[in-house]
Amino acid sequence: MIEKPAYIIATIAIYMGVCLLLGFIAWRRTASLSDFILGGRSLGSWVTALSAQATDMSGWLLMGLPGLAYASGFDAIWMASGLIVGTWANWRFIAAPLRIRTEQLRNSLTLPDYFEYRFEDASRLLRTISALLILVFFVFYTSSGFVAAGKLFQALFGLPYVSAMFWGSVVMLVYTFFGGFLAVSWSDVLQGSLMFVALVLVAVLGLSMAGGFSAAMDTIAARDPALLDPFIGTGGEALGLIGIASLVGWGLGYPGQPHVLARFMAIKSADHMKTARRVAMTWVIIVLSAAILVGLTGVLALPQLVGADPEKVFILMSTEYLHPVLAGICLSGILAAIMSTAAAQILVSSSAFAQDIYKGLLRPSSHGKELLWVGRGAVLTIAILAFLLAINPENTVLDLVAWAWAGFGSAFGPAIVISLYWNRMTRNGALAGMIVGGLIVILWKRGSGQIFQLYEMIPGVLFSSLTIWLVSLLDQRRAPAR
Repeated sequence: MIEKPAYIIATIAIYMGVCLLLGFIAWRRTASLSDFILGGRSLGSWVTALSAQATDMSGWLLMGLPGLAYASGFDAIWMASGLIVGTWANWRFIAAPLRIRTEQLRNSLTLPDYFEYRFEDASRLLRTISALLILVFFVFYTSSGFVAAGKLFQALFGLPYVSAMFWGSVVMLVYTFFGGFLAVSWSDVLQGSLMFVALVLVAVLGLSMAGGFSAAMDTIAARDPALLDPFIGTGGEALGLIGIASLVGWGLGYPGQPHVLARFMAIKSADHMKTARRVAMTWVIIVLSAAILVGLTGVLALPQLVGADPEKVFILMSTEYLHPVLAGICLSGILAAIMSTAAAQILVSSSAFAQDIYKGLLRPSSHGKELLWVGRGAVLTIAILAFLLAINPENTVLDLVAWAWAGFGSAFGPAIVISLYWNRMTRNGALAGMIVGGLIVILWKRGSGQIFQLYEMIPGVLFSSLTIWLVSLLDQRRAPAR
């Protein structure tokens, strides 16, 4: 257990109180399911940028990535590079076209809405399959946030893991339940700023303790030169092409992440995207670099403290070497990362249930307050399922995120990209591509041999894209040109 001076507790309490206040204000402005899902498409450039990036990165940014750098060294740069390129491509080629198309297509509020209207799917199979994929993968994705919250509160307060996980997640559930999209987006600005400050602060701390960047690299090289070799992974083993491709391949997932795409859909106008992209790219480059530096300098500052759980390196760096107020800010940054992503994921999942399953399939006549409260009920149900999945303390944040990220990237990424840029894509192509991409991710790791060590999103995206292309060409019906 970490020592817990009143300063740390007070700082975290203030932060959580502000989030609850934002939730209350947003609750007063949330009168319909449209408000609850997309906030009335009212976000500005800065809010969109910070909300998208805070939602994207989650607790793995302050726990999983520093832990990876601590355990395996500079090879984490491959993952960071893939994420930076993927982020830029998503903002440059997907954000504005998706914003425009979703408004044109009967003001689509969700991805299942978009797919159904884009392909005029009277059978509603596209809506059903895409909504079910969102629910399945987001339950696992959200559970990663609960695991991160549990580790944070367990380390901070010495609580049993399950109790720590509960108390670390309850505030996020409250403001998401009442405030919906506006509460999540507004709090994301605060959370994105906290994540930025916390990572930069601890990275600077680590470098200053080591005597500067050059001195830090020299000391690490003297202790374990493999840590500074980007071609060597955990345990001193060579990464090889499959290892490098697996790390860089994370960037392929961006076009398929519903919680990030929802921010693009909610911006006031596509004209705001250029400014938002610049803000987002500045933020992501700095925080990813800082996260890797935290892990590398943690090797020097915490040679014995991290033990078997390197994902706690950021927590321990903050609490061991910073003033309690600053430590509280840094720990609030972890909580911010967890809450921003988990809240967005639960909200998208509840939207898929309320808009696409309940209204789309079960009660087409439902509207207004009924749908709003169905969405809120879905928030609680999905959170309970994610909580149950996260009960095993041996789960790692990075592993859970990697699997869910691959699931969305493979099932939705190719379908989104191709549907925006190829008019000949058909409904059957979209449906087959989603199913193949999702199944590849679910089944890939069951194989054996070196090829199956490749990150499952890479074959998932490849086979999903090929399936969409082949089925669309074979399909006698062309997708409607718009």
